[in-house]
Amino acid sequence: MFFIDTIEVAGLGNRSYLAGGERTAVAVDPPRDIDLVIAAAARHGVRISHVVETHIHNDYVTGGLELARVTGAAYLVPAGARVSYERVPVSDGDRREIDAGAALGLRALATPGHTPHHTSYVLEANGTAVAAFTGGSLLIGTVGRPDLVEPRLTEQLARAQHASAHRLADELADETAVLPTHGFGSFCSSSQAAGGSTTIGKEKTSNSALTDDVDAFVADLLAGLDDIPAYYAHMGPANAGGPAPVDLTPPGVADAEEVAARLAAGEWVVDLRNRIAFASGHVAGSLNFEAEGQLATYLAWLIPWGKPVTLLAESAEQLAAAQRELVRVGIDRPAAAATGDPTRWARESEALVSFPRATFADLAEHTTEGVVVLDVRRHSERSAGFVEGSVHIPVHTLHDRLHEVPEGQVWVHCAGGMRAAIAASLLDAAGREVVAVDDSFDAAEKAGLAVGTL
Repeated sequence: MFFIDTIEVAGLGNRSYLAGGERTAVAVDPPRDIDLVIAAAARHGVRISHVVETHIHNDYVTGGLELARVTGAAYLVPAGARVSYERVPVSDGDRREIDAGAALGLRALATPGHTPHHTSYVLEANGTAVAAFTGGSLLIGTVGRPDLVEPRLTEQLARAQHASAHRLADELADETAVLPTHGFGSFCSSSQAAGGSTTIGKEKTSNSALTDDVDAFVADLLAGLDDIPAYYAHMGPANAGGPAPVDLTPPGVADAEEVAARLAAGEWVVDLRNRIAFASGHVAGSLNFEAEGQLATYLAWLIPWGKPVTLLAESAEQLAAAQRELVRVGIDRPAAAATGDPTRWARESEALVSFPRATFADLAEHTTEGVVVLDVRRHSERSAGFVEGSVHIPVHTLHDRLHEVPEGQVWVHCAGGMRAAIAASLLDAAGREVVAVDDSFDAAEKAGLAVGTL
């Protein structure tokens, strides 16, 4: 008998896996907070004998090197990946025994495309393929994006993705489970598809990499590529150099004077509370990144890399969860933190500040008043429909483009409210009069607003 455990890293839209028999197991693409993987192994009473990477990741810092060091496992990394640490180089066709008692083995299968060295791993029980850990190659209904390595290689890698998908489909039986690392909200996915599980057979009927000819597939894939999160530029080098162990102990406690001093020094003070609470009352100059949203993705995308960050949280538990999210993208230690009642985060002489929230119906009632409508969605979202007359500045570029927002009261919206809240906090911190539209964009046209398309 064998098992496969999925370790969700929901904030980044990724999954890691632990697969094994009764005594030993392999960890696939582990997150940086390796205690999650160690706990899974403990639940099954197995030793982690192998740790494998499908590729050098661009969207998170791996825990593979540290997990292998702590457990004594063999660390398998594709041979073509340039790294600065000792590892076991893996080439196409290499096999490793994972658990002898379960007749469980792992076979490497070269699947370039997401990166030039990308390697999938086929889990075999008694010589029969039961699952394929496909990393950023074949995903659910799509493939990993091919434009993260080098712009000049993008089309070449897109064609390699098509060939790799066909190789997986040709060599594996229809019932073989496909277990990708990306594709559950990760920006490493070329598009977002619904569904939490799939097989080779299902992908043959629904994945454009397997249903379209290579030219049509490549054309559609390249046309659909969207912005790359800025922090990705730091992830590949960190993973190639060998990430350091993480420290998840609580940061130093900041009182109101320290919060004010850090704001005055130009550091980022990030309020993790939900957007409703933040809009109702917050420290002037603080920024709102909801702990329950895509905290790591958007904070790492927007913050100038290396700038100190102080976290303000409702509770010690919320703070600890945020720390865990942030170390996964290389924001290792908050400069300071505070928890509890937000009135304690501001000095006695300084009241909390607020801004209003609204719906698209509210906006429709105010469009004749000369307000500024700011759309902070990505380009691909706006092309499908936008409020006519609105200004477009994607949220991940807003910090550097605040000067482009026209004078006047700014009504800022996104697709659902989370990114609008981030943008509203940036504008509020810059001294602008702002209204956060906390509503689904689907409601805009129903509210009577004129919606156009590109």
